[in-house]
Amino acid sequence: MVSAAAIAATGAFVAPQPVLAQDCAHTIGVVVSLTGPAGRFGQAASKSVELAFGDLNDAGGVAGCRLEMDLRDAQSQGSVAVDQARQLVDLVGVPAIIGGIISSVSIPILTSVTADAGVVQISPASSSPTLTRIAQEGQSKGMFFRTITSDALQGTAAAKYAMDQGLSELAIIHVNNDFGVNMVAEFTKAYEALGGTITSVTPYNQNQASYAPEVTAGLAGDPDALYLVSYPGDGTTIARTWISQGGPAKFLLNDGMNSGDFIEGVGPQFLNEAYGTSSGTTTTPSTEYFQAAYPPMSGGFDAGAPAADRAYDAAAILGLAIAQAGSAEPAAIVEGIRAVTAEGGEVIHAGPEEFERALGLIADGQAIRYVGVIGAVSFDENGDITGPFRKWRIVDGEITTVAQMTTEEVDAVKAEIGQ
Repeated sequence: MVSAAAIAATGAFVAPQPVLAQDCAHTIGVVVSLTGPAGRFGQAASKSVELAFGDLNDAGGVAGCRLEMDLRDAQSQGSVAVDQARQLVDLVGVPAIIGGIISSVSIPILTSVTADAGVVQISPASSSPTLTRIAQEGQSKGMFFRTITSDALQGTAAAKYAMDQGLSELAIIHVNNDFGVNMVAEFTKAYEALGGTITSVTPYNQNQASYAPEVTAGLAGDPDALYLVSYPGDGTTIARTWISQGGPAKFLLNDGMNSGDFIEGVGPQFLNEAYGTSSGTTTTPSTEYFQAAYPPMSGGFDAGAPAADRAYDAAAILGLAIAQAGSAEPAAIVEGIRAVTAEGGEVIHAGPEEFERALGLIADGQAIRYVGVIGAVSFDENGDITGPFRKWRIVDGEITTVAQMTTEEVDAVKAEIGQ
């Protein structure tokens, strides 16, 4: 695996590709956080994109050319991400960008670069409801998609799961960005409607040397547990501080904290009463393919790494959309994205053999439907998807799935509490 430091030093990385008959390439921008608090997410996602593009190239390439990625480090900062995205659009001329990982990066890329430039953007991990609002207001101009569910749904799922586990009195410490603020807002509405009590809400800014003041504020209300909305880097420091200051070793965690790095950093002995929710998956042959193919090439990530599965699907959908469109023209890619995920087509799964079959069907004028690593997805008019949620907990240092919560079950909870 190319190190994050090496990538950051060069500013770009083109994934190695097999030699094909074509002497041309469709270059796709990838702007993800390779460093900073979300760095591990971006590193895992970039390897997924590399795998998906490699699989499509092994199948023969798309629209007459191979796929290449121009990888840029957002450094977990919106201003850096905008600068990198602008270079990709204005200087490289990419028709599409995969990214960002965190919402506070994806949003400025969309509003400052891709929407106005008419460039497709697809995020594998940005879950803020603000992205839905941007689309509803017409600001995304139909160019934005994401392969993760909105926090508007996940907040409700997390609230129900917390109450089911007896976590009825929580302090909240959350990252002070668009993602953290929106997640807490959605969670709070549902949690309090279900009878839960929030003793305090404390925002924090990223990359602080110490989080002792935030933890002290959170402990002041004598809560039963901590709802930590964070990323593994800062989250590890906050959880360790919480425990060292005498806080109860009971945690509710957001999807990004589903991380082996977090468990190792805090200590598994302190996390046996840690619970969390993530966007779920429906197991398919694509899931099984990814679980076998990804770890050996990822440089140390397992198939459950946050954002990894969704990044593969984002890249696969984008590549198949270019094949469907017959070109890498952005407006045609948008139509292609909707076509290759629409119901009624011949089902296609992940991997070179399946992609070769897909390309043959497309060449014959037949409709396909990609059913990916996370299952079948369909994008609504805002570029959003719906899907199940995974309820998990940490047991003896391992992240264990407890159950899935279907979209219908989430909708039933929302109806119950009048949302």
